Amino acid sequence: MIPEIEYASKAEINDFQVEKLRELLVYLNSNSTFYKRLFKSHHIDINSINSLEDLAAIPTTSKDDLQKYNDDFICVPKNKIVDFVTTSGTLGEPVIFALTDKDLDRLAYNEAISFACAGVGSDDIIQLMTTIDRRFMAGLAYFLGARKLGAGIIRVGNGIPELQWDSILKFKPTYIIAVPSFLLKLIEYAQQHDIDINASGIKGAICIGESLREQDFSLNTLSKKIKDSWHIELFSTYASTEMNTAFTECEAHQGGHQHPELIITEILDTNNKVVAEGEAGELTITTLGVEGMPLLRFKTGDIVKSHSQKCSCGRNTNRLGPVIGRKKQMIKYKGTTIYPPAMHNVLNDFAEVETYIIELSHNSIGTDEILIKIATLEGTEELLQNIKDHFRAKLRVRPKIEFCAKKEIQRLQFPKMSRKPMMVIDLRK
Repeated sequence: MIPEIEYASKAEINDFQVEKLRELLVYLNSNSTFYKRLFKSHHIDINSINSLEDLAAIPTTSKDDLQKYNDDFICVPKNKIVDFVTTSGTLGEPVIFALTDKDLDRLAYNEAISFACAGVGSDDIIQLMTTIDRRFMAGLAYFLGARKLGAGIIRVGNGIPELQWDSILKFKPTYIIAVPSFLLKLIEYAQQHDIDINASGIKGAICIGESLREQDFSLNTLSKKIKDSWHIELFSTYASTEMNTAFTECEAHQGGHQHPELIITEILDTNNKVVAEGEAGELTITTLGVEGMPLLRFKTGDIVKSHSQKCSCGRNTNRLGPVIGRKKQMIKYKGTTIYPPAMHNVLNDFAEVETYIIELSHNSIGTDEILIKIATLEGTEELLQNIKDHFRAKLRVRPKIEFCAKKEIQRLQFPKMSRKPMMVIDLRK
């Protein structure tokens, strides 16, 4: 189930996207209170946008705009909305997204072709280890996508290793969808209960929420730990509620493939200029085919690199590398620029660290400070020194690290109403 456009030439993909962009601009100018106002206030003639490069004439949209003018983005009457979802609210107040029947069909199509990208077919059974409730788009998308693809799906939900293994042994799924660090908990449970994980029939895991790879696409510490015990394929997938679209790895594991019929991407610098090939910048997206709340030049806040060369799988689509970090979570620490994912990777090197949370703050002179709270089985000064030395070797800095009770860290990770653990608390103004 791979769309022909993904094998088309770069020129054909470009022409296809320009036509879809024109349709979107007409739709927004007719139905979006927010974008009608934007076009008018900036004297933008939508008929003058005749290429993807012409997008630069249109101001970008931010999450602040979504939070401030949420209802103004809705393009349909209330009676056409069939599902309401919200963003996770990791970096601010959650934003409401309204989906129509057509949007749910698009979501199913997106996930079906994303599953196919990772090699999942109609003969496969997928075990879903993420929530499908709590206004969460991803769980719903996975269910609809499996149904569209014709694959089976087991909706177990997140957590509870005992129930996950009971379901794996009972229903024999071939793929699982999970947060990568949870796979380590499944491995640990299997080892404690004499379950042969490599005889379970699982071929691969589609991983969300945490990075699996370095920028050169080699396995990072977390994925190496998983594959040392569980000999399965690990597929990275990147998505967000705002995008209504996923970027999933194929068997080449060289980045998440863009679906050109669903989304236009730009990688922008701090001046909203497109970065040079291979440089990092902020992913900025324009959604195609969304009826309820389409977005035009929306800045996601995620810093990534794009890769445009043809993939060995035959697709000619652009690919996104692993997320380097959130723009708002960039840290300038003692002259070094750091993003939290780099710190996650260092901490994942230590089996002794059960869980942790990173706190960012400003000191008395207004510069960034880092405090990492860790819970360990045995907190020794030697371990603390080893972790600090590892930070120095890998990141050239030694942040403040202190031991903390596991329950206290878990309390901080799961504030009221949270859908997923918060690994970073940003107290900076």
